[in-house]
Amino acid sequence: MNSPVSRFLALDLLATPVAVLDGQGMVRFVNAALEDAMGLSRRSLFGVYLPDYFVDPQPMVTALVGAQSNEFAALRYEAQLRRILHNDALPVHVILAPSDQTDEVIVELLPVEQQTRQEREERLLEQAQANKELIRNLAHEIKNPLGGIRGSAQLLEMELDSKELSEYTQVIIREADRLQTLVDRLLAPHRRPHVVSDVNIHEVCERVRTLILAEFPRGLKVLRDYDISIPEFRGDREQLIQAVLNISHNAAQALHERILQGDAQITLKSRILRQVTFGKQRYRLALELHVIDNGPGVPDSIKDRIFFPLISGREGGSGLGLTLAQTFVQQHHGMIECDSEPGRTDFKILIPLP
Repeated sequence: MNSPVSRFLALDLLATPVAVLDGQGMVRFVNAALEDAMGLSRRSLFGVYLPDYFVDPQPMVTALVGAQSNEFAALRYEAQLRRILHNDALPVHVILAPSDQTDEVIVELLPVEQQTRQEREERLLEQAQANKELIRNLAHEIKNPLGGIRGSAQLLEMELDSKELSEYTQVIIREADRLQTLVDRLLAPHRRPHVVSDVNIHEVCERVRTLILAEFPRGLKVLRDYDISIPEFRGDREQLIQAVLNISHNAAQALHERILQGDAQITLKSRILRQVTFGKQRYRLALELHVIDNGPGVPDSIKDRIFFPLISGREGGSGLGLTLAQTFVQQHHGMIECDSEPGRTDFKILIPLP
């Protein structure tokens, strides 16, 4: 048993659940991802008849016969994987192909939910990259003529004798300064160096909690639900504070009505994830930090665009807070997801841990 297992150990590096079967459908090896999916160890799965673990075993039985007779290079179909310990069935996309070894078949089981999530994550990453390029280019295009506009207004003001006309030049200067502030915020993540040190995520949360309660001292509770076993990790503490603060501040502003009623609530919740996949990579450990509020939820009209720059669900909002938060988290090889419905909005920050 040891030599075949050692030959397959590289499969443990894959995020996709994989099983190696003999020609009769008996398990020779399952990787760590399949152990996680089924809730069973590879020792307990060794030698079992894998088709029995499907709601409908017949498609795999037929596929195994086809693989034995070399009828196809690879066969794909949808199935339901029975998870006995979980007492449920997991929808999977099955890819079955003969191995380069005689009397051996490789079965890949891609969870349909995981496949959908991976596609969504890929879209988010592509959008974030496109947003970053758009922001940088747009900010520079605005910045260059802005200095000229402001300088010309100042020179014009020096030539004017009328106080009433000077008020117009002051409007130009003030609006130019406002645009300059906006441009500086757009460029901030790309200008500031990434300062790496040891980060305790709960110190980050406590700093954010203090700042939020200082701004909203009445009608709002900020609850803690921490997993204190989470280790420190290398990261930019100030960037992470800003990311969590931006999300929490948005939540507090969305809770305006509940704050007036006195029952507004934000929960900062930290957890450890094990053997998790996001951003097309599998990580042994990851931090999962939630910012949960009991507000009205994200408007349906912007749900799919909340991380886009200049998109805001609040009148007078700049639409930059979540964009900058996503940028800062991505600089830690992580990502932010949002799940929102009326009465509960959950922003989830995922960051890989060493």
